[in-house]
Amino acid sequence: MNIKAELAAMENMTTGELVERYAALTGQPVRTRHRAYLIRKIAWRLQADAEGDLSERARRRAAELANDADVRLMPPKENPLEAPSEAAIKTVRVDDRDPRLPAVGTMITRTYKGRTLYVVVLADGFEFMGHRYNTLSAVAKAVTGSHVNGFRFFRIGGGQ
Repeated sequence: MNIKAELAAMENMTTGELVERYAALTGQPVRTRHRAYLIRKIAWRLQADAEGDLSERARRRAAELANDADVRLMPPKENPLEAPSEAAIKTVRVDDRDPRLPAVGTMITRTYKGRTLYVVVLADGFEFMGHRYNTLSAVAKAVTGSHVNGFRFFRIGGGQ
């Protein structure tokens, strides 16, 4: 069996084909349709079949450690058709604002890569370049392309 050829072939398979391949290799259905996960699981099985699986001692130890009686496979789902309870509805009051945030209407400025950025603080978010964002971190992500702590990026409050 050529594992490299099998791995290359999996890259061109659809998710449905990967699900079928997993079931054929393991003899068990799979609950997920996460492509990368399926590829990893199939690759592991191919390697285990070609080079040897876990030792019996390792299997016994894993069984000792895996007391799955208390493990949930999926979190409980709320019924989206039901109206939310009073406790689930959160109202935003002025007191609930993060104390590190400047007053509503304040313009936050920051120079980043030779550009001066201007962000206006709104009562329920932030405005940057004509777009509204819920958090400073969302603004920072729009600017940098990666997740950044908004307070740290804009050097506000305790985020320095």
